[in-house]
Amino acid sequence: MTIRIGANPIGWSNDDMLEIGGDISLGQCLSEARAAGFTGMELGNKFPRTAGELRPILAAHGHDLVSGWYSVELLVRDVEAEWQASRPHATLLREMGCEAMILAETSNAIHGRKGTPLSARPLLPKAEWKQWARRLSEFSRRLKDEDGLQAVYHYHMGTIVQAENEIDRMMELTTDALGLLLDTGHAVYGGADPVRLARHYRQRIHHVHAKDVREDVMWQSRREDWSFLDSVLAGVYTVPGDGLIDYPQIFRALEGYSGWVVVEAEQDPKKAIPAEYSRLGYNNLTRFLKEGGLI
Repeated sequence: MTIRIGANPIGWSNDDMLEIGGDISLGQCLSEARAAGFTGMELGNKFPRTAGELRPILAAHGHDLVSGWYSVELLVRDVEAEWQASRPHATLLREMGCEAMILAETSNAIHGRKGTPLSARPLLPKAEWKQWARRLSEFSRRLKDEDGLQAVYHYHMGTIVQAENEIDRMMELTTDALGLLLDTGHAVYGGADPVRLARHYRQRIHHVHAKDVREDVMWQSRREDWSFLDSVLAGVYTVPGDGLIDYPQIFRALEGYSGWVVVEAEQDPKKAIPAEYSRLGYNNLTRFLKEGGLI
């Protein structure tokens, strides 16, 4: 695989607030994404969860399945329990020909709680990091060995891995079995430098989410201590090229990267018309990938 450009349906229908975009059909999402130029889609809440049901739907709209988010709870359950819980999701990805599986620890996350400010997010005590990282590594190794899937960790606002030092700690304590998902928007919003992450962890980055950040909304959300969902609804995220992030610089730091680059920019579809923003995101991302030397 060289570079392929995919989309996430969260620009059409939100996974944490199902009423946001709840009226938009899966068919509309897939058709508009394909018309914009995308050839792959990640999973969303409206997707069938068996390969037999999903494959013909995606094929009819000209898409491959890219990957899909899986919420691990390795703070509260051991590797075997997590492995059993992951079977339906991992099986779907494997049968659909995916190469990566997106992981994020959510057992104590607050990103889906609209009334909880980001300042209340969980912090993992120092004494608990090693056990959690060991479980992540063991789960990731088993995923690779038995399912042929590369685990990629999605740091995320409102979770225990949000800030740059937390990303660094996780990467230091885990083995190479665990890859990193470079999410540009969560990096910037969380105070990390995506260029530094791209450069420093290049060999372990196996998946990329491209979302931009509206600087004025970000600073207001920090000043007024908004929840993650209130920030999203206010427009903190947008498609590449519509915010403050310098994408060519990031892509230059990712020299040699091969895989999917996915526009994953959650917005309120009543404010940001998905068909329009998907075209904008695809066109800008394609230009930035060329400027950055990846295509």
